[in-house]
Amino acid sequence: MHKLQYYLVGGAVRDRLLGRPIKDRDWVVTGATPADMQALGFRPVGKDFPVFLHPETHEEYALARTERKTAKGYHGFAFYTDPSITLVEDLQRRDLTINALAETAEGEIIDPYGGQADLEQRILRHVSPAFAEDPVRILRVARFHARYAHYGFTIAAETLELMRSMIAAGEVDSLVPERVWQELEQALTEPNPECFIQTLRDCGALKVLFPELERLFGVPQSAQHHPEVDTGIHTLMVLQHATQLSNSSAVRFAALTHDLGKGLTPPDILPSHYGHEERSYALVRELCQRYHAPKAFQQLAELNARYHTHIHRAFEQQAKTCVNVLESCDAFRKPERFEDLLIACQADSQGRLGFEQRPYPQADFFRTVLRSCQAVNVHAIIQQGYQGEQIREHLHRERISATQQVIRDFKAQGS
Repeated sequence: MHKLQYYLVGGAVRDRLLGRPIKDRDWVVTGATPADMQALGFRPVGKDFPVFLHPETHEEYALARTERKTAKGYHGFAFYTDPSITLVEDLQRRDLTINALAETAEGEIIDPYGGQADLEQRILRHVSPAFAEDPVRILRVARFHARYAHYGFTIAAETLELMRSMIAAGEVDSLVPERVWQELEQALTEPNPECFIQTLRDCGALKVLFPELERLFGVPQSAQHHPEVDTGIHTLMVLQHATQLSNSSAVRFAALTHDLGKGLTPPDILPSHYGHEERSYALVRELCQRYHAPKAFQQLAELNARYHTHIHRAFEQQAKTCVNVLESCDAFRKPERFEDLLIACQADSQGRLGFEQRPYPQADFFRTVLRSCQAVNVHAIIQQGYQGEQIREHLHRERISATQQVIRDFKAQGS
């Protein structure tokens, strides 16, 4: 007869030891059958293996299990649960040692794989060779690096080597698009999402999953405008700067993908990147469709790819061009999205070596232009007798006139 026992496991234990706030508490149960759990009032919710919700706290309690690889990819697993499976056996199937920690009801830490030492030494290290059986773990390690890099965490050399061997074995090819997007989107919420991209590059996964980003590294830009020169490095700097400016994952994604077209610039015109905006737009659309990105992410990223140069050159543009940008971006119906676009453009401008603290007045200029154009009274135009297409044309002219006044005001402030 096995004694039923509960253990707090994984992230809750890890984050408490790191002094981080605990978001979710997951539990492992040993010595129990599904019938035992239901008899105690737990509600079954697991599809692939027995997971139950606590009748009062609704926290997840999973029966201790082992798993065996049966086919390629992350779906190719057979799970085995039995009251005889121990906590140590269950923890062995976890990805990283810092996630293979458990805690008893009395607060005793159970640490069979050295997770506490790796927490102290700030190392992300795989638990066992079974790590190589699940390609999602490559993305998870990259995401954990994005989360914990600011604590000083690095990836163990042997873990990075194992990840490289998994890429070489073609394991990543079997990842479904939705799971790749899920991990990317989660990584974009972390303090250092650029570390997610860098980790994928270090292990060789970036060129398989996001070749559009991999191509940017080593591509030169004008040193006058980009002292960091390398387009890939610039992209990571922009992503990090966007993280400082906004909590929006969509803004951060737009920052990450704004310059994809520079990876396809004809070599004979380098370090110029004439026409990269339209190339970027096409690549953003292709990437978003490949990974079934949410519409809000795709639309903002497409606008940023196509119009960031227009917004950077705000003070060189004619009023008509500024109004065309607003109308093309649907800024009058979706001003919040246009504000996100301005933030992404600011991240691009300041995500350059030595430009990090330089003001970006273009954003305030376009905010002022938008407000002035919004103030144009459509009802007054209608009352003047304009109809149909005439209304739109006259509204467009009035917006241009309002923008001309904003340009004059900004020039007067600058003189």
